[in-house]
Amino acid sequence: MTDTWQLVAAERAALVADLEQLDADGWRTPSLCAGLSVEEVVAHLTAGASSGPVRWLAGLARCRFDVDRMVDMRLREQLGGTPEETLRLFRGVVGSRTAPSGHVDGWLGEAVVHGDDVRRPLGISHPYAPAALERVARFYAGRNFTVPSKRRAAGLRLQATDGPFGVGEGPLVRGRTVDLVLAMAGRAVALDHLDGPGLPLFTARVLTPSGRAPSPAVQRPW
Repeated sequence: MTDTWQLVAAERAALVADLEQLDADGWRTPSLCAGLSVEEVVAHLTAGASSGPVRWLAGLARCRFDVDRMVDMRLREQLGGTPEETLRLFRGVVGSRTAPSGHVDGWLGEAVVHGDDVRRPLGISHPYAPAALERVARFYAGRNFTVPSKRRAAGLRLQATDGPFGVGEGPLVRGRTVDLVLAMAGRAVALDHLDGPGLPLFTARVLTPSGRAPSPAVQRPW
């Protein structure tokens, strides 16, 4: 667990470094996280690293157990008056080990996925630590956490082309580990970098918020 928190801190610190010279237009750029700008995604990461279980549950109760409303409320709390202030707040939680739950690999996934939510639209390349990607990929394939990642991977063979990650049985989907992670998290942009006979089914699941492929139309004999 200690090693995983170190990976979380490293990914947060790398994101801070990538954003330090960003101009105002960059901060307003739409991220891959639907409906959120780059600045709002950074505030969301700060909120997650500032909310322990008690605070999380208190916020949930305050929002009448509407998770989306509560997440948005916490995000707004961490938006600074300027992008520089928002980044300063995020810099302050780089080493935080506070989280709403003890699923450390899941919070590492938040740092990786939201890191790419920000970087890809900005055209920023980042060499994620292979150990971080491996942990997140296995966690996502084995558990529905904040996204239905396990449901998307079920019945498929996911195989990394740049590392040891491989899981499941069934039609093959292959690509870089980071693209498999992003696809399991529901980011359609990653699908362009994957291939294999299982890709059509995987695509259908990625494009569906529930992670379930749309049922085929029933063919009636009349």
